[in-house]
Amino acid sequence: MPRTLDDVAFPLRTQRLTIRRARPEDAAAIWAYRRLEPVARFMTALPGPLEDFRTTFTEPDRLGRTLVVELVDGTLVGDLMVRVDDAWAQTEVAAQAAGTQAEIGWALDPAHQGHGYATEAVRELLRLCFDDLGLRRVVALCFAANEPSWRLMERVGMRRETHTVRESLHRSGEWMDGLGYAILAEEWRARA
Repeated sequence: MPRTLDDVAFPLRTQRLTIRRARPEDAAAIWAYRRLEPVARFMTALPGPLEDFRTTFTEPDRLGRTLVVELVDGTLVGDLMVRVDDAWAQTEVAAQAAGTQAEIGWALDPAHQGHGYATEAVRELLRLCFDDLGLRRVVALCFAANEPSWRLMERVGMRRETHTVRESLHRSGEWMDGLGYAILAEEWRARA
């Protein structure tokens, strides 16, 4: 039976970070950096007023897949997303593909970028996916123009699998290229 985030013993700790489940009271701190242009530029949706963001953020589906990244002193520096999915499978073996992969994502407060926190957090997120959740594959997506994001994917050992051409409509009105990265459990273990 696939494991879920509810089965994980949080908080997780790395050398400099604590990663825990998001709570409703985290909404204001996350909204404060997600609304900043360098972060908001590539987010799926712009955060509107704080109360609207709080309502969306605390929806069970969203809150249930959001993790918070804190420094050891408790300063919230970013958030992570992990959404466990079923892999595509033919009907006869679909049950074996249930809950075997995840899509991950992240946002980091610009005030805390450039210190390696995102790399450290995403490496721990991959460890969580493969060791704690027992997944077989993890994917991450971004606009091709979001170089810091795809460079992070490469730093943590993910491989570029797709490059779509003008496939995604950005809120600027521009059709942008997209990139898809992935890593398998055995690839991650070989690197670890």
